[in-house]
Amino acid sequence: MRHVTVIGGGIIGLAVAWKLTGRGYRVTVLEKEDHWAAHQTGHNSNVVHAGLYYRPGSLKARLSVAGNRSMVAFAREHGVPVEVCGKLVVATSEAELPALGVLAERAEANGVPATMLEPAQAAEYEPEVTCVRALRVHSTAVIDFPAVCRVLATLARDAGADLRLNSPALGIRTGDRGGVEVATPHGVVASDVLVNCAGLHSDRVARLAGFTPSARIVPFRGEYYTLRPERRHLVRGLIYPVPDPALPFLGVHLTRMLDGSVHAGPNAVPALRREGYRWRDVSPGDLLDTLTFPGTWRFARRYAFPVGWDEVRRSLSKRRFAASLARLVPAVTPDDIVRHDSGVRAQALLPDGRLADDFLVEESRGQVHVLNAPSPAATSALEIASHIVDRVTAHA
Repeated sequence: MRHVTVIGGGIIGLAVAWKLTGRGYRVTVLEKEDHWAAHQTGHNSNVVHAGLYYRPGSLKARLSVAGNRSMVAFAREHGVPVEVCGKLVVATSEAELPALGVLAERAEANGVPATMLEPAQAAEYEPEVTCVRALRVHSTAVIDFPAVCRVLATLARDAGADLRLNSPALGIRTGDRGGVEVATPHGVVASDVLVNCAGLHSDRVARLAGFTPSARIVPFRGEYYTLRPERRHLVRGLIYPVPDPALPFLGVHLTRMLDGSVHAGPNAVPALRREGYRWRDVSPGDLLDTLTFPGTWRFARRYAFPVGWDEVRRSLSKRRFAASLARLVPAVTPDDIVRHDSGVRAQALLPDGRLADDFLVEESRGQVHVLNAPSPAATSALEIASHIVDRVTAHA
């Protein structure tokens, strides 16, 4: 029986492990933290995306549309809370209507069910929203992704996978007889194939394995607020802005969670360490890694002013954050929001300063490296896992 080592215990690593056991592989999962879904999966918006935003034909488009269906079906089959609530993408000015029209075209091209609404129709879904037109995306859902991970871990373990917490990869080399050997604090794991699902550290794991990745991980922190309980009635579901196609992120939005709370955000600011959930979380080594990469400076020349500076000011000013939300729901004021958790996005940056805009999976002999899997990776996790397992089969 062929043996595969998976590094990373987020939703993609666990989904890969489960799918591999279903194909008859022996599997070992190595996770450096003491629990599953410790970073990106455990700090995201818990939205099952529909596949609206992504370039038709891209991996993101294909795998997120299929992933929306498979993730909702998985949750219902295994008792994970999920609600298909839909969302509104709202144009708050005439200037945003062309971009909203492009989104409607992408929805049609990608097979995403969506309906264009006039303001009175949008108000039937979200009475407090302001818009000149809105796109209703019907298949968007909210879910508990950490609960999905707990189920995946149980399924993989029950199928024979060896799941190891507190097991960082300290060294990786090709074995004397082929295959891959991974050194951990608890001994060496030898296997035929390595799958790198290390998220925020995926490029480092690749280099540790002797592989030169085409991109560098540059961390961005997304900060969230939440509406005070007495103001939750302002939002019934999910309300998103029309994204600026010239900018790399979606913009702050409002999401009603499964427990009835309403989260607002995230913004996007540079994180000063790869697991930097607060401004005071600083790693000199991580900063050096970012600042010595040429792509960082090329990206900064493109986006630092005014876009990046505006994001930083919004991070530091509750008033500015609330003003961004009030573009969507005018009744929201600074007094209505309180600080909530943050997440860190493992964004792959190319040497020319461009963000990798699609899922990025690269390979060498006996190795498969998942180097860019930000949102909608959680949505697409089961489909990404199948894609990766197909790659593993080609190596095994």
